Amino acid sequence: MSSDLGAATGPTDAAPPPAAGDTGTGGDSGRPRISIVWLVIAVIVLDVLAFFLIPPFPKGEPGQRISGIADLINANLELPAPHVVWDFAPNDPVGPKAIVFNHPSISAPIFTTWLVMLVVLALVFMWTRGMTSVPGPRQNILEFAYESLENWAIALGGPGAARHVPLFASFFLFILFSNWSGLIPIFGKFEELRAPTSDVNVTIGLALVVFIYYNYQGFRVLGVRGYLGKFFVLSGFRQGIGTGLIDLFVGLIELMLEFIKPVTLSMRLFGNIFGGEVALGVITALTIALIPVAMLSLELLLNFVQALIFSTLMLMYTIIAVEAPHTEEHQPADHVEEPDARHEADVPGAAADAAA
Repeated sequence: MSSDLGAATGPTDAAPPPAAGDTGTGGDSGRPRISIVWLVIAVIVLDVLAFFLIPPFPKGEPGQRISGIADLINANLELPAPHVVWDFAPNDPVGPKAIVFNHPSISAPIFTTWLVMLVVLALVFMWTRGMTSVPGPRQNILEFAYESLENWAIALGGPGAARHVPLFASFFLFILFSNWSGLIPIFGKFEELRAPTSDVNVTIGLALVVFIYYNYQGFRVLGVRGYLGKFFVLSGFRQGIGTGLIDLFVGLIELMLEFIKPVTLSMRLFGNIFGGEVALGVITALTIALIPVAMLSLELLLNFVQALIFSTLMLMYTIIAVEAPHTEEHQPADHVEEPDARHEADVPGAAADAAA
């Protein structure tokens, strides 16, 4: 009887037969792979058609055929010298060998800087309108972004870094959008548009703002005597002339390094952004579309990292500047600290041991 029941109930426990057209091998999971394959094929076909229908031409010579790889590289190579959008003194041109000059004009990086500032301010204004005590999705994203930057700053610099978070976040957002602006396809096609941080003049300006800010904070917190005392260390002469000279020499080296900081800040940011754009343009000209897309994704990440590095260094330089100098007094070798009577009284049995 039990065997009959088992035979009768067996088919009910079995899985239902596969539907028509269902092979049972997970056809739904294979659809994304097929879509990606067709997308890759479509990109390659589009790239090949564009090469024949709209062939590349040497820079500044539309309609002419390229003579070699050098024309492709030059067409995508952006020289460090910025393009002048508006020249307010056309009758007084700058010499070709001039390095530092004062010529009234608006270059492409400055013009693009204004556009980036407008975009950042517009986004902040739109996203901060209508904020309520019960945040919605947009307010949650905004608060998450700001709190992430604030937590990052406090984790590195301690509670004292909280007062510098607004400037830290401003540097990060401006540099991030400036870096990403150079990855937009129209940038480079029009000479009037260029990523601000790919121009060394802009990065030097940002670094000088950082230099002035953290030195101002150092003088504000420590005072003139206290802040300069970090570099002109004279307390070492109490331990002897040799120790004093060493401390003074080290302090002067620290003073020289203060003037190196803006140079390294500006050159690091400029070199990474400008070099990334040049590499991306050259690879785009020499390869099919898939490799530039992969490198574009990498550039998005690297540009984010560079913005975070610059703003973090600004924060750390400021924290170091407001930190009071630590002077260590060297005690003689024959000096022995006497035990604290109050401490001995707190330890059980300490008084009895002392009496014995």
